[in-house]
Amino acid sequence: MTMNLYGADATLAELKTMSARFAPVELRVDVSHLSAGDRAALAKLIEAARILNRIFLEQLWSGNPLAEQQLRGDHSEAGKARLEYFLLNKGPWSEIDDHKAFIAGVPARKPAGAGFYPANLTKAEFETWAHALPPADKAKAEGFFSIVGRGPDGKLRAWSYSQIWSKPLGECASLLREAAGLTENASLKHFLQARAAALLNDDYYASDVAWMDLDAPLDITFGPYETYNDELFGYKAAYEAYINIRDEAETAKLKFFGDHMQEMENNLPMEAKYRNPKIGALAPIRVVNQVFASGDADHGVKTAAYNLPNDERVVREKGSKRVMLRNVQEAKFRTTLTPISKSVLAQSAQGAVSFEAFFTHILAHEMSHGIGPQQITVAGRKTTPRQELKELYSAIEEAKADVLGLFMLQHFYDRGYLKNDEKALHTTYLASSFRTLRFGLHEAHGKGMALQFNYLTDKGAFVARNGVWEVDEAKMRGAVRDLAHDLLTLEATGDYAGAKKMLDTLGVLRPEMSASIAKVSGVPVDINPAFVTADQIAPEKAAQR
Repeated sequence: MTMNLYGADATLAELKTMSARFAPVELRVDVSHLSAGDRAALAKLIEAARILNRIFLEQLWSGNPLAEQQLRGDHSEAGKARLEYFLLNKGPWSEIDDHKAFIAGVPARKPAGAGFYPANLTKAEFETWAHALPPADKAKAEGFFSIVGRGPDGKLRAWSYSQIWSKPLGECASLLREAAGLTENASLKHFLQARAAALLNDDYYASDVAWMDLDAPLDITFGPYETYNDELFGYKAAYEAYINIRDEAETAKLKFFGDHMQEMENNLPMEAKYRNPKIGALAPIRVVNQVFASGDADHGVKTAAYNLPNDERVVREKGSKRVMLRNVQEAKFRTTLTPISKSVLAQSAQGAVSFEAFFTHILAHEMSHGIGPQQITVAGRKTTPRQELKELYSAIEEAKADVLGLFMLQHFYDRGYLKNDEKALHTTYLASSFRTLRFGLHEAHGKGMALQFNYLTDKGAFVARNGVWEVDEAKMRGAVRDLAHDLLTLEATGDYAGAKKMLDTLGVLRPEMSASIAKVSGVPVDINPAFVTADQIAPEKAAQR
């Protein structure tokens, strides 16, 4: 798409075209089985989650609050369209257009450091400053929960999140405590009380442990987690909320996957010395239906599943939790993947695309974040893949999780744990890769998918004939194993140079891939959900809009 996105407002026609790429869907969730206390708590949690939108806007860019205010003052048709697309992206940059601006008077692209660092900060300046700090101050400067800015003297300083956003975080903490007082579920009550305290002191360890132990009909994720928006260093966590209701039947079915975490770790295609002998026993999987999402959980392309927490201490002690958003996944599959498959796949392959394969691979993807290298040693130093690979980590880790998901399911098929349907798995994965690649390569998932696609194509596992694609099943298994080995080894050795070379070489759009993506330009890229149930339970106040 060609758009005039530099220095001028996008036109009404351009805005309509951009917005049309997100298919409107209504998310409705059955809450009739909830107790009266949980229904009342749910309303408080939705209210608290809306507050995080205000904080996240500032985290994405410090100029966002003023930009939103100005947009709300323009009541023309074009002004309303700009505001709608701004709210969808949580900022003035179009996420799926390489973060280009669609509003005049803002940086042409989203700053690499988002709102976490001064606009004119260089990597060298930060590293020189941080290196000279006392250990505790250095940890704060490089930590998840601090903003770096300049003092009156122009020198760099770090402020904790709880200092910067004390008022809205105080409001959130109050609402979480109110919800804790309403629910009858002990684990939810404990988590909400612990998380309310963490919002005010930036110490999330105890509440992350409580979140790992959460076992309740209301399955809540609330706080600063993912670091994708910090493209300068990948240090800073953004606030988000997922307000979900657990799908009891599907969660019970999928408990099987969690029971095989250690078995998968023991069979990973990498040197045995890199495997973790103690992993997986306490790593739950939850299948939920999303009632509401906010902050980092609700901008641009919508999350279909997530794997948290990111605190290596908690992962080491408790594992990590995979949360599957089933109603979101179904909406994505129906509105995007089904029509894409009819354009990019050979006719003989189209019948193999299934929601069950799509859903199962996402589950395996999320499970795979919790296996493989977590704590590593580089040149005698105890460290982590995230610290060593820095800004490259997210793309490598997303690619690793995708390909390990395939490897894992192949392993389960071979042992008779699941009914073997490799053709559906591989064909749905191939079709789904085009859905991801349409988001662009600026974001970690897209760059990681390009790496996978090109690697598997080079191995002959993905084949293009007459402009359509299919899987060569005879080559797919070996190619998946080889790619899993290469990605796991990069993480296990903390090989920054190797990761950079791989991404520079393979994390690109090649001509045949680009031609196929162009064929599906009319298909929605993602969904734009309306949280119908949330609005019924907790109508949004005018002052919050």
